Amino acid sequence: MSAIEVTKLHTFLGHKDSIYTLEPLDGQRVFFSAAGDGMVVKWDFDQPNQGQLVAQMRNSVYALHSIPEKDLLIIGHNFQGIHIIDLKENKEQGSLALDNSAIFDIKRAGDHLLAATGSGAVYVIDIDELKVVHMLEHSDKSARCLQIDAERKEFAVGYSDHSIRVFDLMSFRLKHRLAGHTNSVFTIAYHPQHHLLVSAGRDAHIMIWDLLKEYAPAQSIPAHMYAINHIEFSPNGQHFVTCSMDKSIKVWDAHEFKLLKVIDKARHAGHGTSVNKLYWSRYNQLLVSCSDDRTISVWDLKY
Repeated sequence: MSAIEVTKLHTFLGHKDSIYTLEPLDGQRVFFSAAGDGMVVKWDFDQPNQGQLVAQMRNSVYALHSIPEKDLLIIGHNFQGIHIIDLKENKEQGSLALDNSAIFDIKRAGDHLLAATGSGAVYVIDIDELKVVHMLEHSDKSARCLQIDAERKEFAVGYSDHSIRVFDLMSFRLKHRLAGHTNSVFTIAYHPQHHLLVSAGRDAHIMIWDLLKEYAPAQSIPAHMYAINHIEFSPNGQHFVTCSMDKSIKVWDAHEFKLLKVIDKARHAGHGTSVNKLYWSRYNQLLVSCSDDRTISVWDLKY
């Protein structure tokens, strides 16, 4: 492993339950978090531990998505659908009920939102009219994660039936079904510099899929001891990080897919329980992690 220097800069406190997700505000020094306590909190890198409550939901929140040019934050409120928060006024602008399952991921595709749910359905929502315009039902197992490839006009969905499905972004037609994982797929990411899709999940393996070969499996890497919860690429595309239920964060070379660094409690005062989400900010290249231990950590990585 390489001599990457890891410095823990801050620990943000305030949530009262497991923290499940992080969402940037367009690369600014501000980001949001959401947790099992239903709180959605706004944080500033330059003002540690001065979080601002944006919304208090009745149930857990697993998914957030910001639309900076509209000053909106989309909240996936478990069992209650989505809520749209006007960040200028700091108040709810609208809401839309979906089914009565958890919302695991939300992404924006032009004028639409895509919402992945515990029922297995992926909802396509018109943002302005706030209505469902399409629903993709290809599995009765949870749709856990979404990722969009704007260049290819495709989006991928990871499911708890161990598969990944790739859809056309315009027609919503199913194009590919990828089989290779042996358990739920929790996270997927299109490589920013290569024609590859990277996925991981409960089987603790990273899988690499070759887009130029109809998403053929290219590599499978045993990466963690337990489930991998999230993959995040660095802003320059040279590295990526994974986090896991094994309490660790791992840093990887994004071209050779080699492990470069392990960040954990013993060596770096890391998290004490499952690490659930990562955010690698363009603001000073800082890495943010959140955990079941109710804390958010901010890391400076030098390499």
